[in-house]
Amino acid sequence: MSDEPTRPSEALQTRERGPAIGHVCEHAGCGKDAGWGFARPRQPSRWFCFEHRGEGERFL
Repeated sequence: MSDEPTRPSEALQTRERGPAIGHVCEHAGCGKDAGWGFARPRQPSRWFCFEHRGEGERFL
């Protein structure tokens, strides 16, 4: 007998939640998932959530 989930809903219930895309908002104290990345060529990317995406404009 396997301990693997037999239904897709079981797999979703046991999976740990984390950042959906692997980036976290860089606004001080926010910590939400960040979907907007900003960077100049050959510079590291800076990531912000929807609410704070306007702050990323200064990194362009």
